[in-house]
Amino acid sequence: MPSNQAEWDAKHRLAAEATASEPAGIVRELLPLLPSGPALDIACGTGRNAVFLAGRGQHVTAVDFSGAALDILEVRARGMHFPVSHVKSLHDVHGTHRQGLELLHADLERAHLPAHAFDLILCIQFLQRSLFPQMVRALRPNGVLLLETFTRAQLEFPGGPRNPAYLLEIGELREAFPSLCVLFYRELRAGQGIASLVARKRDKHG
Repeated sequence: MPSNQAEWDAKHRLAAEATASEPAGIVRELLPLLPSGPALDIACGTGRNAVFLAGRGQHVTAVDFSGAALDILEVRARGMHFPVSHVKSLHDVHGTHRQGLELLHADLERAHLPAHAFDLILCIQFLQRSLFPQMVRALRPNGVLLLETFTRAQLEFPGGPRNPAYLLEIGELREAFPSLCVLFYRELRAGQGIASLVARKRDKHG
């Protein structure tokens, strides 16, 4: 796995030479559970999920550490005639129901997610545990979090992260968001080790 911004940039440029990626299977599979309001795509890469959500009329804030990945995302989005803008900070994000994408180049290790800003947060194949409480706070009442990434079982298979710090413990994700209501949970250990969670923030009445 790439370890710094230059390596991530090179990885994304190489991927861009291929056909644009389809959205993550979990996003397609559970689309009926995902709200259509303002969305945040954390560690969006070249934007396969962000563009997919924009295609159903959502406003998506897409954040990544790789400027090259965001450049690729912008080209693809403009090619599909989606409005694209840039923000300098997550504090400039206020949530809107207008279709389009906001792009933010940011180090997620130092990011602070705005409170009560999003109806949907996606985090696919990225693990930063320090963001977990921020994700909960950034959701609006009845907002939904979709998080899917590798578990330690991935060490039994090729590819994916090798550093245990970036791998979920078995069963960890199920217990990681106790204040949210779990709508869907799954762990796989067939060809890859991966855990998937969809959970909703309760409204003020419960």
